[in-house]
Amino acid sequence: MAAGSAAPRVLNFNVGVLGHIDSGKTALARALSTTGSTAAFDRAPQSRARGITLDLGFSCLRTALPPQLGPGPGELQFTLVDCPGHASLIRTIIGGAQIIDLMMLVIDVTKGMQTQSAECLVIGQIACQKMVVVLNKIDLLPEGKRQSAIEKMTKKMQKTLENTKFCGCPIVAVAAKPGGPEAPESENPLGVSELIEVLKSQAYLPSRDPSGHFLMAVDHCFSIKGQGTVMTGTILSGSVSLGDNVEIPALKVTKKVKSMQMFHTPVTYAMQGDRVGICVTQFDPKLLERGLICTPESLHTIHAAIISLKKIQYFRGALQTKAKFHITVGHETVMGRVMFFSPAPADFNEEIQENDFDFEKDYLYQEEYLSKDSNSSEENKENDQAGEVQLPRQQWALLEFEKPVTCPKLCLVIGSKLDTDIHTNTCRLAFHGVLLQGMEDKNYMETFLPKLKVYKLKHKEGQVERVMDDYSVIGRSLFKKETNIQIFVGLKVKLSTGEDGIIDGGFGQSGKFKIRIPDGLKPDTKMLLTVASKKKSKAGKGDATKEDESSKNDSAQPVTISLLFKRYVFDTQKKMIQS
Repeated sequence: MAAGSAAPRVLNFNVGVLGHIDSGKTALARALSTTGSTAAFDRAPQSRARGITLDLGFSCLRTALPPQLGPGPGELQFTLVDCPGHASLIRTIIGGAQIIDLMMLVIDVTKGMQTQSAECLVIGQIACQKMVVVLNKIDLLPEGKRQSAIEKMTKKMQKTLENTKFCGCPIVAVAAKPGGPEAPESENPLGVSELIEVLKSQAYLPSRDPSGHFLMAVDHCFSIKGQGTVMTGTILSGSVSLGDNVEIPALKVTKKVKSMQMFHTPVTYAMQGDRVGICVTQFDPKLLERGLICTPESLHTIHAAIISLKKIQYFRGALQTKAKFHITVGHETVMGRVMFFSPAPADFNEEIQENDFDFEKDYLYQEEYLSKDSNSSEENKENDQAGEVQLPRQQWALLEFEKPVTCPKLCLVIGSKLDTDIHTNTCRLAFHGVLLQGMEDKNYMETFLPKLKVYKLKHKEGQVERVMDDYSVIGRSLFKKETNIQIFVGLKVKLSTGEDGIIDGGFGQSGKFKIRIPDGLKPDTKMLLTVASKKKSKAGKGDATKEDESSKNDSAQPVTISLLFKRYVFDTQKKMIQS
């Protein structure tokens, strides 16, 4: 729904509740909620037993429509998405991140920012536009010192957020469950009504678009006897009506929508951003604990992808080509190998079309993602000496998945190192990007990759051994003895004395070769080479020590041969190309 049109009777606004494990997110969601949905508040027995949230929990809070959301009666429904803070479940958060309109970052006021709070902040920066920080557990601060401790932590958080897009966001202090989990229910939460007012003031009309393919993230699935199987979730794009057919790609089946509910109210239509339960003809709910459902045939299962990406600034260490990362795409996290590439250096500053990839252009292979702290490419090193590292405006990666994934085009991609020990104080999120092109063919290496024009620059050096005549010399040390010199015939080379030459063919059996110099050798070069070969022949007549000495003198001023060419990484013929 675009801003400016009349507000609907109930406007749904998704609030992600994120934070470190044990920061009190679930208690806060419970204190805020008036209505619990099917997936609310740690229904899973293992969650209750361990006292931590293992899944995305959903609940909702309804209030009168605030004035900034347009005239007329109506209700604002906050859907609270309680995201797990537990380290290994970061993939779940990323799954939910795409549907969050505002993020509530919950901080334990006695501990401040912790590793996972920082990761939640990173996810927020990637996936959200707005944030409210909640300092929870203020009941644990001694009353006399409470106010000054809250002010101190508020200042600290403001400083942390200074260089993020959430600079200046509201910070609210609460005690969602005074006395902790064991306290009687009669204990009233502190600061929660103030928090609701702040949430209302931060609410806006999210842009919702009913057009395009229907896509819904399912987070719970259960069957109702005699009615069918219900899938609850949030609509990521498009819309759905009673009687529509929806596909469950993971099960490769299509089902008809029999009935729908939004927070216990039957509806006939739902669109992007809505939380909805969809009842379809019976299937075993155990087969779909979590996943995507969509317009039939609108999702693709891919084996590899091209993404545009940015490094996450808090990630320590280089992003290296051939490294493996946990790749989260849509609602799946799989292992994948990366290969980074950038525009050709001449195009570093060119404006790039967002969400588009041009297969006609040439791209430069990179050993690692180029950032201020990397200097992997030769060109960058040269620029660095001048004091200015040239970085491209955009970089890309080829991702190759260990097992195929099903996802929509242009979806959010996050690369992380989830196997890092959760107790180390480092950000495990490495990069984020957008999926530009998926490869559905299992044999994409043969069918698809040759279209991708990523090249490596190759540089070989050899030496002139002797002059043959004014227009040709013999070279050595450029090729190994077993190299097939034929494939290099016709390539251009440059002598260190300035002449341009062309490789004419092999010479003898030991990897030597003949170079034609179309414009002829300069007199100086000829002299230099004649002196060098005379010394050599003299040394040849004398003893071995003389030969050593002469080669030392010789090596002070050899004439070198440079061969520069580029080779496309996915070219099956491995052709060498010179501009």
